[in-house]
Amino acid sequence: MQDKEITIRYPRFLRKLYKQFLVYFNRLKLTEHSFVLIVAVIIGLLGGYGAVLIQLTIRWFQHIFWGGTFNLENIHAIAWYWKILVPAFGGLVVGLIIQFYSREAKGHGVPEVMEAIALKNGVIRPRVVIAKLFASALYIASGGSVGREGPVIQIGSAVGSSVGQFFRVNPKRMRVFVACGAASGIAAAFNAPVAGALFAVEIILGDFAVPQFSPIVISSVSATIVSRHYLGDYPAFLVPKYELVSPLEVINYVVLGVLAGITALLFIRSLYFSEDFFDRFKVPEYVKGVIGGLLIGVIGLAFPYIYGVGYDSMDQALYGHMFWQLAGLLVLMKILATSISLGSGGSGGIFAPSLFMGAMLGVFFGHAVNLFFPSWTSGPGAYALVAMGGVVGAATHGPITAILIIFEMTNDYKIILPLMITTIISTIIALRWEKESIYTLKLARRGINIFGGREINVLRSLKVSSIVNKTIDLVSAYAPFDQILPTIVNSNHTQIYVVDENNKIVGYISMQEIRQTMMDFDALKHLLIASDIANPDIPVVNEDDSLDKVMKLFGRTGLEELPVVSKNGKEVIIGTVTQRAVIDAYNHQIFLRDMAGESGRSIREMTKQKRVHVVDNYYFDEVEAPISIIDKTLREAAIRNRFNLEVLMIRRREYRDGKQRTFYIQPNAQTKIKTNDVLLVFGTQDAIQRFERT
Repeated sequence: MQDKEITIRYPRFLRKLYKQFLVYFNRLKLTEHSFVLIVAVIIGLLGGYGAVLIQLTIRWFQHIFWGGTFNLENIHAIAWYWKILVPAFGGLVVGLIIQFYSREAKGHGVPEVMEAIALKNGVIRPRVVIAKLFASALYIASGGSVGREGPVIQIGSAVGSSVGQFFRVNPKRMRVFVACGAASGIAAAFNAPVAGALFAVEIILGDFAVPQFSPIVISSVSATIVSRHYLGDYPAFLVPKYELVSPLEVINYVVLGVLAGITALLFIRSLYFSEDFFDRFKVPEYVKGVIGGLLIGVIGLAFPYIYGVGYDSMDQALYGHMFWQLAGLLVLMKILATSISLGSGGSGGIFAPSLFMGAMLGVFFGHAVNLFFPSWTSGPGAYALVAMGGVVGAATHGPITAILIIFEMTNDYKIILPLMITTIISTIIALRWEKESIYTLKLARRGINIFGGREINVLRSLKVSSIVNKTIDLVSAYAPFDQILPTIVNSNHTQIYVVDENNKIVGYISMQEIRQTMMDFDALKHLLIASDIANPDIPVVNEDDSLDKVMKLFGRTGLEELPVVSKNGKEVIIGTVTQRAVIDAYNHQIFLRDMAGESGRSIREMTKQKRVHVVDNYYFDEVEAPISIIDKTLREAAIRNRFNLEVLMIRRREYRDGKQRTFYIQPNAQTKIKTNDVLLVFGTQDAIQRFERT
C-alpha cells in the first residue's frame, strides 16, 4: 500500500494558537532572523526529547522482551528458541507498521529525509515521528542489528518539518528547519553538538552556507542540553586515553584507512544486494520482516554480539578486551546481520553498525601490527577508535562529521592526527569505487540525484529535442546522380542525407562529395547512385542527448550540422541540429538566467541585500514557490490579484536520467506551479513579504 500525499489539517486549538502567535509576532516586531532562531530552539528541544524518548522506549521494550537489559552478560541465560522468536516477532510488528501505517518507517530513514529536502520542499508527514519512534525502538529492542542514530535523525527531521508546516514557512526555511531537526537528533544521540551541526550541513544539506548554519547550531546545542539533562553528560563510549606512539605509526593508520574504505564498500554493496534480494519476493512487508528476524536470531545464536546496537561489544573492543580472531569475524557477521535486518524491511540506522564494524576492524588490525611492530605501535583499542571514524566517514562520505564525532567522544586532541589520516584515506577509497554514499545510493537507484542541480554548464540541462529542425532534405540510397545534384543545390542545408528503404540514415552528401564527381558528370550521371557517393562516416545524435554532448561532437568532427535520430533506437532520422542553433540556445539560456536572478544573486552577495531594488519601492526578488500554491496554475493562484505581484520567470528543476536539470519558463496563466519552482517576481517589498508568508 503506497502512502498518499495529504494536506495537513491541524486541530482547531492549534490553528488558534498559530493565529495568536502571529499576533504576538507582529506586536513584538521580530525580525525574520529572530523568528528563525526562536523556531530553531523549539525544534532543538523537541528533537532532543525525541532522542531521549527513543532510548527510554528501547529500554522499556527490552524489559518486556528479555526481562531486563539485553546485554552480553545476560544473553547467555536466555533460552535459544527465545533468541530466535523475539527478533521474528519484532520483524512482524515493524512489517505491519510499514505495510499499513507509514512506509517511511522502513530502513534507516536518512535517504527519505534527503529526498524530502530535495524534492518535496522539506515536507515530511507528522505521523513519521510516531511510526519511526515506535518501529525502531521495538526492532532494536527485539535484537535487530541496526542503530538508533538513523531513527533519531528521521524523527528530528519530521519534527522540524512539522513545526515548519505549522508556521507555514516558505520552502527555503522549511529545508533549514528539517536540517535543524536532523542536527538535533544526531547531537542528542552522541552527546556531540558540533558533530550534529556538521552532519546536517555536510550530509543532509550538502551546503555550508552561513545563514542556514546558525539555526542548525542552535538546534544542535538545544537538543544536547535536553539529552544531558535526562541521560547525563556522558560520552557515547567510554574511551581510554590514546596517543601516537611513534611517527612511524602513521604508516599503520594509512593502511588502516585503506582497509576501512574497503570495509565500508563491502557494507554498502552487501546492504543493497540484500534489499534487492528481498524486493524480488512479492510478499507483504510483515512476511519479509519475519524471515529477516528469524535469520538474525539464528546468526545471533552463534554470534550474540550482533544483536541490537552493539555498544557493549564496542566498549570491549575499545579497551582491547576482544580476541582479534573473533573481532575479524564479527566485521563480516555485522555486515551480514545489518544487511539482512534492513534489507528485510527492519527499521533502524546504519551509523552504529558502521561504528561497530570499524571497532572490530581496528581490534583485528591493531593486534596484527602489535605482533609485528610492538615497539612503536599503540594498543588495539587505539586502532579500534580510529577505524570507527574511518568506516563511518567512508560509508557516509562525510569525513568531517566522522572525525568530529570521534573527537567529541574522546575529548582528546592527541588522537586527531591518526583519525584524520585514516578517515580521509578511507573516504577517498570509497569515493574511488562508489561515487554515491550509503545514503545517496538509495536515491540514485530511484533516478534521483539530489546534488545534480549544481550544474555550471548550462548546455547539460538542454536537450536536442528543444532545438531540432524538422525540415530536412532526404534522398533514397538508390536515387540516380542526376536527381541528387538539383536537390543539394536547392537545399537550405549544408548537406543532404541518404536513407535506406526503412528511412534509416546510411550517410550524407555535401558539396565536397559532389565536387569530386562534377568533372565527369555527363559520364557518371546515369551510373552513380546516392549510396555510391555518400559519406557513410557520419555521427548522429539522439533527440534526448544534451546540447553539451552535441557541442563536443561539433568540435571533434568539424561539421556544422548533425542529423537527429529518434529515441526508439532505430536511428530513424527526424531532423537536424546546427552549431548555430546550439550557440543561440546557449545565449538564450544565459539571458534567461540573468533575468531570473543569477546576476541579482551576485549583487546581493556583494551588497548583502536580500532584494534587488529597481525604482521607488519596487524590487526584483527570487521566491521559492510557497507550499500553498503548489500544483496550481498562475490563474488559480491569483498572485497578481491577491498580492499585486508580477511573475516574470520560473526556474524549474526536474530529474531526468538520474540527473537534476534546471531550465527556465516564461509563464502564462495556464502554467502550473510545481514543487521546487523558484519564481522571479516584481513588486513592492511589502507585497513580496506577504507572498513569502503565504
